[in-house]
Amino acid sequence: MKNYLNFETDIKNLEEEIEKLKDPFNQSGLSEVDTDKISKTQSELDEKLKSIYSNLDNWQKTMLARHEDRPKSKFFIDNLFEDFISLSGDRFYGEDESVLAGFAKFNNQSVLVIGQEKGEDLDSRIKRNFGMMRPEGYRKTIRLMNLANRFNIPIISFIDTPGAYPGVGAEERGQAEAIAKSIECCMKLEVPTLAYIIGEGGSGGAIALASSSSVNMFENAIYSVISPEGCATILWRDPKKMLDAAKAMKLSAQDLLQLKIIDEIIEEPLGGAHRDKDLMLKNLKNSIMKNLKSFKLMSGEEILNHRKNKFLKIGREKGFTSDINNLSYLKTKDYNFKQMFSSKKILVILFCLVLVSIFSLITFL
Repeated sequence: MKNYLNFETDIKNLEEEIEKLKDPFNQSGLSEVDTDKISKTQSELDEKLKSIYSNLDNWQKTMLARHEDRPKSKFFIDNLFEDFISLSGDRFYGEDESVLAGFAKFNNQSVLVIGQEKGEDLDSRIKRNFGMMRPEGYRKTIRLMNLANRFNIPIISFIDTPGAYPGVGAEERGQAEAIAKSIECCMKLEVPTLAYIIGEGGSGGAIALASSSSVNMFENAIYSVISPEGCATILWRDPKKMLDAAKAMKLSAQDLLQLKIIDEIIEEPLGGAHRDKDLMLKNLKNSIMKNLKSFKLMSGEEILNHRKNKFLKIGREKGFTSDINNLSYLKTKDYNFKQMFSSKKILVILFCLVLVSIFSLITFL
């Protein structure tokens, strides 16, 4: 049974009509299939898909990123990689089922694959904690990333989480510290790291694994510091204002590419990734091949500096740097003190400070 979003009512009606037309049985018994009407209805469906999905707002994209049928990390791991060996445990506390991690082969090249997994049905979602990682999950990925770095193995991460698990137990076991350590580990690696945001990229739960050499998003995925509902609750004390929050947060792939926070958008089929999973596999495979090839001739130090400069560039075109292409160090601007003291406001403030100092000194004496 297909799942439809609230703005897909017309699409649902047309698809149901096509299914009825394809069925040779009706109330009066056996009948002929009306191929002409099927073709006409299919054309209407294609036009409706184009009209709806060419004008999605950010809240509709958020709902699409959360779609139940959307392909998850496990689907991509099972179909894109060979000889995947799942590794478990953080060697401190236990195993976190919300993240799949292990070594595999991609085009006969060894890679480390990390995937945040939400689950496909209710039982698996509860088991996977709805994709919300706990501290032990981040510590497991840190352990494996360091291992991959030691043996010069590229790392591929699939991001799909509403955020890190906010439970009391997770906080007691050091959730914030684990996320911070994961980000630090990602930034220190000397191997290529590719991050693919395939659904939700929520808060620190996503950035902990998305601090990568190349950050890429599916066309209808989202990536933000908080969910639209959470943002609306904080700003307006009203979670129903999530539409306004989603628009203001610039969380879509198109907005983030324009802001140069991500590097590439992976095209989805019309109607979302769940409508043609084979096409998504093909598009994702091409992107991984292209990105791995681009880092192949780089040394470890070059990969490290590339990643560092990539993140330091974000929002700094008009900042304190003199060379935007080389940001391995930060350099403050040289201020013109002569020009600064020529300002009348500055002189008035200094004059007032001098008067206050003299008055205080006279009073004291």
